Amino acid sequence: MIAPEREHVGQQNEEQETMKAVFERTSVLKDCPTHYCPGCGHGIAHRLVAEVIDELGIQGRTIGIAPVGCAVLAYNYLDLDMIEVAHGRAPAVATGMKRTNPDRIIFSYQGDGDLAAIGTAEIIHAAHRAEQLTVIFINNAVFGMTGGQMAPTTVLGQVTATTPAGRQSNGQGYPLQISELLAILPGAVYVERCALSGVARIRQAKAALKHAFQLQIDNAPGLSLVEILSPCPTYWRMSPSKAMTWIEEEMSKVFPIGRLKG
Repeated sequence: MIAPEREHVGQQNEEQETMKAVFERTSVLKDCPTHYCPGCGHGIAHRLVAEVIDELGIQGRTIGIAPVGCAVLAYNYLDLDMIEVAHGRAPAVATGMKRTNPDRIIFSYQGDGDLAAIGTAEIIHAAHRAEQLTVIFINNAVFGMTGGQMAPTTVLGQVTATTPAGRQSNGQGYPLQISELLAILPGAVYVERCALSGVARIRQAKAALKHAFQLQIDNAPGLSLVEILSPCPTYWRMSPSKAMTWIEEEMSKVFPIGRLKG
């Protein structure tokens, strides 16, 4: 007969081994500290991208493109061939890479300041041309890298460094809904908006990313975009937990979560 204390210890060891197996580091994610602020969503998003690439077995044939933004140093964290490009120009560079290397899996990892501001023309025309690319669009509704200024995706009433009284539609415009714009283009084959505001949401985001990469693997004739609503506690001036709640209660009203096309 096993003593209760030993049986309890045995159960704990078994649980620890199970957790270790589940949460071990994927080979695509480098073992190093990141520069991101506490509570930032980029760390979660990087993990999801790395897991998907690993599970699909495409690490050796994948090329990532990271332009200027908070994730400008993504090449330090993802064990992939990566290209650093000028602000907003990721879809243009990705187009050239895919056309000259059609057997490679090409993806861009872009923030809202990059994709929805200086890079608006590039993403719209890449989708319009039906380029076979996977675009990961991190939307945190603010310019995170340069000090928390208003971004095209900043919601009405949101306080930023350049909208201290909250964004107003009169003079400052409305939030730009990139996913809705791309979904109407014939060259976009798949558009989905996800969030990192909870375990269930994170699982949905991973499934969307996996589907987007799989479409490119299957040679689908067009561009796939996964928009991810991501927390920025530092420039939202919130705690990490409050930032997650704000995504669910406020941000998702402006940027509804779900599949828009495909």
